[in-house]
Amino acid sequence: MRRREFAKIAALGAIGAVAAPTVVRAQTTFNWRMTSFYGPNAAFYSTGPGSAKDLISRIEAMSNGRIKIQFYGAGELIPAAEGFDAVSSGTVEMNYANSYFWTGKSFAAQYFTAVPFGLNFQGFNGWYYDGGGAQLWREVYDRFNLVPILCGNTGVQMTGWFRKEIKTVEDFRGIKMRIPGLAGRVYRELGVDARLIAPGEIFPNLERGVIDAAEFVGPYLDRQLGLHRVAKYYYTTGWHEMATASELIVNKAAWNKLPADLKAIIENACAACNVISEAWCQKNNAEAMEDLVKNHGIIAQPLPDDVVKALRAATNRILAESVAKDPITKKVHDSYMAYKTKYDAWADLSETIYHTKIRKG
Repeated sequence: MRRREFAKIAALGAIGAVAAPTVVRAQTTFNWRMTSFYGPNAAFYSTGPGSAKDLISRIEAMSNGRIKIQFYGAGELIPAAEGFDAVSSGTVEMNYANSYFWTGKSFAAQYFTAVPFGLNFQGFNGWYYDGGGAQLWREVYDRFNLVPILCGNTGVQMTGWFRKEIKTVEDFRGIKMRIPGLAGRVYRELGVDARLIAPGEIFPNLERGVIDAAEFVGPYLDRQLGLHRVAKYYYTTGWHEMATASELIVNKAAWNKLPADLKAIIENACAACNVISEAWCQKNNAEAMEDLVKNHGIIAQPLPDDVVKALRAATNRILAESVAKDPITKKVHDSYMAYKTKYDAWADLSETIYHTKIRKG
């Protein structure tokens, strides 16, 4: 009898355990703001596959709405060039841009967008994900209260559009050119009047002769600006930006408040957009380049060898000067170049041989 009573009590206990209401712990939601260096409707950067808005959609979907992000293009909340400081101070939680816009804060930031004669898309990804690049980027930005994450890439860019043909280094002297960042400094060494002009102002300045040449991104986005209508010579390949990375920066205090799964969601959404954005560029650039050459009479050609040699020498001088001035820049530079040496040796045996011999055979 005692055994039957015990079994009865145990059964009732089991039923009670099943019937008890499940307690669901409320999950914290985060409402953040993202500013951008680019306009609200800028192709590739703000709209389309792998863009800032696509990144936001992926983060919200993967987090099941636990992170909601309001996007503000350049000028909608703050000026384009103030995103770094806005996130650093905690005014907003996120900003989308390219790190080389912040070389005034730290020259080392240049390496996390593109370095002249530097790594291509595959090589940069190798350095960032597996070669210590991501850790160095965070180290550089840590004193600014920022967490940087790679979130996009244009792949190789073009040297740019010129109203006259470039045959020698002397042809650069006196040219007024729209070109940002470190590449502008390199061109100045060769006598170019390098200027930073907002994307929306490139076409009218080139059309009116305010500038003689301009660099933007690649065939698709350059055609969208109409640059082919006012300049005939299109020089390839972009020695200055072999792969141009986009960055997401997050305020460090805001980042530290996120649970581990939401941090992982942001990082994985960024990794997805990095690959997807570059794929978008490859497809659209191939089609746009064909159109520019066949239907618009554009002359696409590489720069002469002596010009490339002079650009490389100027680049090496400027990098050497910058490395000598700043220990953190030297640390990043040494890591980047050591990785590049190994990657180049591998690429020569794989990609280079394929493109120069096997593909054309």
